[in-house]
Amino acid sequence: MNILLKNKEDIEIMKAGGKILAKILKDMEKELKEGMTTYDLARIAEKLMKNYDVKPAFKGYRGYPEVICVSINEEVVHGIPSKNKYIKSGDIVSIDIGIEYEGFFLDAAKTYPIGEVSPLGLRLIQVTEEALWRGITKAQVGNRLSDISWAIQEYVEKNGFNVIRDFVGHGIGRSLHEPPNVLNYGPPGMGPILKEGLVIAIEPMVVTGSYEVKILENGWTAVTKDGGLAAHFEHTVAITPSGPLVLTME
Repeated sequence: MNILLKNKEDIEIMKAGGKILAKILKDMEKELKEGMTTYDLARIAEKLMKNYDVKPAFKGYRGYPEVICVSINEEVVHGIPSKNKYIKSGDIVSIDIGIEYEGFFLDAAKTYPIGEVSPLGLRLIQVTEEALWRGITKAQVGNRLSDISWAIQEYVEKNGFNVIRDFVGHGIGRSLHEPPNVLNYGPPGMGPILKEGLVIAIEPMVVTGSYEVKILENGWTAVTKDGGLAAHFEHTVAITPSGPLVLTME
């Protein structure tokens, strides 16, 4: 496994790109409302990327047709924006977005409640976001990769939910996906030792029921087999001597 470490200059560039990505997500959040389609949301994202002079990371990646992924309710990841898919009150909507900035990739995701969301949906969102931060705190020089995984799994399961097994976080840099894979489950103390300069996308995907998924006919969208709700949060994080540096924040 060839893990590519970044130097300080690389991380500074990624940090600048990450700030832009955070701004794009924040700008999209202001526009997100019931009654719009997921296609509308993708066009807003596309326009913002042009305005900020960054490229979409997802469009064309392994044949993916759109600039962002928008996954609703039982959709876990890779929901393809559609003119026929309307956002309704009560939905939980996950936006997964990646950009390329000065030759480096940044990746982030967030799940939003729309209108009157069930207490279960709201708690799922809260637990998933907190699980991400639990994982981030373990992104320390000298820790093992699976210390991140275990911190996420332990918190999620303690709160009565499950983590998805079929999709994982990843290294990121000059490619969107680099080694190592960052699992959201597994025992602590396993895998490579975390070193200064490693940049990873940590992204818990959490469900209210079984973690089993199936892929829809479009070949992309993963949904829960049992129809349970799913939430997804992600940040791009650099390992530094002074602790984890979250790059995809303003």
